[in-house]
Parts: sequence; structure tokens; C-alpha cells
Amino acid sequence: MREAKIVHQSIEEKAKTYRLLVKQAAALLGSETDYIANAANLSALLYQNLPELNWAGFYFLRAKELVLGPFQGQVACVRIPLAKGVCGSAAASGEILRVADVHQFAGHIACDAASNAEIVLPIMQRGKVVAVLDIDSPVVGRFEALDQQYLAEIAALYSHCSDLEHLVGSN
Repeated sequence: MREAKIVHQSIEEKAKTYRLLVKQAAALLGSETDYIANAANLSALLYQNLPELNWAGFYFLRAKELVLGPFQGQVACVRIPLAKGVCGSAAASGEILRVADVHQFAGHIACDAASNAEIVLPIMQRGKVVAVLDIDSPVVGRFEALDQQYLAEIAALYSHCSDLEHLVGSN
């Protein structure tokens, strides 16, 4: 099991780390269009390079529920109903959800008891949610506005580089 690292970075250091991650993600995704391959590599990139994470991965929207896709971390819930939990709520609203303490989120689905904070970024294609990028941390309050800003950029990059068209029609 990957242990959480307590890393104290200044805003400038954190932004520098994220700028590098955006460049790495662009290089990784730029020559590939397969959405599964891109989700797998992006999950690994985020999980291995961002401190204090215990899960990073994707859920794809299929017929009113989210179905587990590529991820890094402990075993996960395979299906999440739309509008349930943090992931389902983000998918239903199409809005990024950044939750400082998941135990205070009504209807939180605890796939990993070690998770205390979560950020979920909807993956959009032609204005519709087709997936979510879910990132969990054992550290309460782990995700800040700066994390959200850069992770949204990375999620948009994934959407732009990956062939997600067939997912639009299936929902």
C-alpha cells in the first residue's frame, strides 16, 4: 500500500509542480486517442506525482450510472448511481466537486475507508458528461483552489485528446 507523504509546498512550488504535470500529460496524451489507454496513463501520472493521494482514476457514465475505469490505488466501487456520492453528484451536475472532508458530504460512498478528501472533475464531450476523474486523499482538506485549477486543465486535456464520441450517444 502506498503511504501518504506529508509534503508542505509553497503556492509557487505547487504551481510549478502542476505546470510540469500539465506538460507531461500533454506529451503523454498528445499522440494517443484511445480513451482507456489515456485514462490508464493519466491515472498513473497523477497518482505517482501528486503527494498525499490514495486513489486516482476514472469512472465512465453508462446508462444512468458510473462504471469503474482505469485507476491507481486500492480496489474501488465498480458502479456508482448517478447523483449518488461525490462522483455521482459531480456527474449529475456537470460541476467540479472539491470536498475537504468526505465524511461531512451527505450520501458519501466510502469505497476506501482511508479516503478523507476528494475532488471529482467531470469529463465533458460536446457539452455532456461522459466520465469523471476522481482523486482521493487520506488528508482532510488536501485539495485547494490551485489543485482544482490545474486538475481541471488536465481533465480538459484528457477530453480533448481522447476519442470519447461514442460515449456521448450511449448516455
